[in-house]
Amino acid sequence: MIVVSRIEENIAVVYFGDRKEEIPLNELPEGTHEGSVLKETPQGLVPDPEAENQRRSRIAGKMRRLFK
Repeated sequence: MIVVSRIEENIAVVYFGDRKEEIPLNELPEGTHEGSVLKETPQGLVPDPEAENQRRSRIAGKMRRLFK
């Protein structure tokens, strides 16, 4: 899974699994934000909204269980 961890001064900190890279925000798809999930295609990185929604749901479930 490719996840945008944070954005600092137009540089996105992106995790490709366990590997971290810093990528200029203008090299990522338009609309990329902290927490975006991306996928690699032959055309480059593209948003993966289905995977992002699944990730958000999984995290929300963990938070509900943690803060009962």
